[in-house]
Amino acid sequence: MGDQSMKALRTPDERFQNLPDYDFAPNYLEVDDTEGGALRVHYLDEGPRAAAPVLMMHGEPSWSYLYRHMIPPVVAAGHRVIAPDLVGFGRSDKPVDRDDYTYARHVFWMGEVLRQLDLRDITLVCQDWGGLIGLRLWAEMPDRFARVIVANTALPTGDQPLGEAFAAWRQFSQEVPDFRAGRIVYGGTVSKLTEDEVDAYDAPFPDDRYKAGARQFPMLVPDRPDDPESEPNRQAWNVIRGLQTPVLTAFGAEDRIMAGVDGVFQKLCPGAAGQNHVVLPKAGHFLQEDVPLELAETVLAFIRETA
Repeated sequence: MGDQSMKALRTPDERFQNLPDYDFAPNYLEVDDTEGGALRVHYLDEGPRAAAPVLMMHGEPSWSYLYRHMIPPVVAAGHRVIAPDLVGFGRSDKPVDRDDYTYARHVFWMGEVLRQLDLRDITLVCQDWGGLIGLRLWAEMPDRFARVIVANTALPTGDQPLGEAFAAWRQFSQEVPDFRAGRIVYGGTVSKLTEDEVDAYDAPFPDDRYKAGARQFPMLVPDRPDDPESEPNRQAWNVIRGLQTPVLTAFGAEDRIMAGVDGVFQKLCPGAAGQNHVVLPKAGHFLQEDVPLELAETVLAFIRETA
């Protein structure tokens, strides 16, 4: 990287060796860091390259490891799965300055992934920040998307309060002395992770220097009408309200932070009308951990129904 580029850390490869149920080959591409340099983005690319892609987008503070149990059945059904690690997470590069993390940059960086891989006829599966970013991409380039599965996520404009559960999470994320991604994911599940799985969520972060993105993400959610990304999200909603793209909501029944948000998508997305929306029992915020096979089958059924 050049002198003008963002200062970023790269988690050593050995941190990702022998993780339980995660034996996928890594793939990388570079995106413009918007500061004159480049950042390396990691993504999984499984299944036949000629097949229409299922884009699985994770959120905070997880990474593509979240989808390890969903990828095999979706690939077995004949689909290609792309699962990127957001900048600052997983095997992707991690800028060290919290100010380098902005909502707009994350939309741009993931948009570059879609453009460089030239993904089309996309089935988007998005959860948490995967939705805040992925739904913006859908609004930005709707012709690339065939259908959208919204799972425990939102597209907030800051015009309504985000609720006490989110406020408590945000406060915790800023004040907890030792930000442990693995324990956070553990706390957002019903079925509970093994210690090895908890460690796998901590793998991308050898020490606090690597956690700038994980710390900053909760502060980037638009929570007031004049947030820098409130108007771009309103504009995205204006586009989405006019799209006929099929939309399915699949929410975890035990997710307190996202409770009721599925109804917003069902009401505002034309393509959500008449779909078999599901609320999955015994599933928390990280429903990919709690009910991965049920969620994978929900995705596959939706693809079949809307093909």
